[in-house]
Amino acid sequence: MKFYSFEIVIEKEPEDEGYFAYCPALPGCLSNGLTMEETKRNVREAIHLHMESLSTG
Repeated sequence: MKFYSFEIVIEKEPEDEGYFAYCPALPGCLSNGLTMEETKRNVREAIHLHMESLSTG
């Protein structure tokens, strides 16, 4: 199993209650959530799926 470390950016949604997150190293890899914790979980899952798609593509 490989382990990677990626920087993520989390921003407060300007017109919403939630947060928006993305990974600058992986264009198009983004997610959101209502809380910081949910947003972190969601973007980690998005990164996992993104990396999985690269290895099978």
